[in-house]
Amino acid sequence: MEAVRQPSPITKIREKTRKLSKTFHSNFFYSFLFLPKEKREAIIDVYNFCREIDDIVDDADIQNPRVELEKWRHELDNLFAGKPQWSQTIKLQKTLEKFPIPKDLFLQLVHGCEFDLVRNRYQTFDELDEYCYHVASVVGLMCIEIFTYKSQATKEYAINLGMALQLTNIIRDVKEDAARDRIYLPQSDLQRFNYSEKDLMDSVVNPSFHSLMEFQWERALCYYQKAAASFPEEDRATLTASRTMSKIYFQLFEQIKAVNFDVFNHQISLPMNRRFRIALREWYGGRR
Repeated sequence: MEAVRQPSPITKIREKTRKLSKTFHSNFFYSFLFLPKEKREAIIDVYNFCREIDDIVDDADIQNPRVELEKWRHELDNLFAGKPQWSQTIKLQKTLEKFPIPKDLFLQLVHGCEFDLVRNRYQTFDELDEYCYHVASVVGLMCIEIFTYKSQATKEYAINLGMALQLTNIIRDVKEDAARDRIYLPQSDLQRFNYSEKDLMDSVVNPSFHSLMEFQWERALCYYQKAAASFPEEDRATLTASRTMSKIYFQLFEQIKAVNFDVFNHQISLPMNRRFRIALREWYGGRR
């Protein structure tokens, strides 16, 4: 049996500071800002799990990320058997006692992040769709178990919104992803609009690029529209956090179009005070 991890006090402080910094500067932070304390703490626990898995894949200092992910799968077995071994999963166990989240969703998230270790290109949108579902829609499905809901349409809403948010990230981050030799834009789309990988790596902005990015933007817009169409009014009061995230991301999404899709030369972001105002407005609207 693997012993419970006991990091040093200094390591704990550094790790907590790093996570708090990432959390505070993330859009996710503002979505759960006004949740009731119990739900907010539960969301943070799930968020930290997702961040941990994502960091394993993205951290260049981790020598064998696939081994680390396999350790997490083993620890998830321990967690759902009622015998967590790590401090993080011991804490997560208490969250799951209050808000049961299916084990399969945790495993799907690990599987989705593992895509980045074995694939850095996607030939078609169908392939990309599978990736987006596992790394984004699954997170939404985990979160609604904490938010609580009555309508089964809430699951469809979570899936569609997750797709919209992930596609927004992909459009916004093409330059950063290309620098890591990751191209999420489908190869078939690059070929369709006669825009090469070399163009992408060199941050070339030309008519082909604009057409390519507009096509990606319109596709993402369809998922925002699907999310809006599937939004369950009977769960409006408990989905304040989801609505907040949707509103924040949609403003980022509109910025992309406002700069004529030139994400190479424009930073796409919202000031903290604007994100806070969105969160406050949605919280107030939910209470009404």
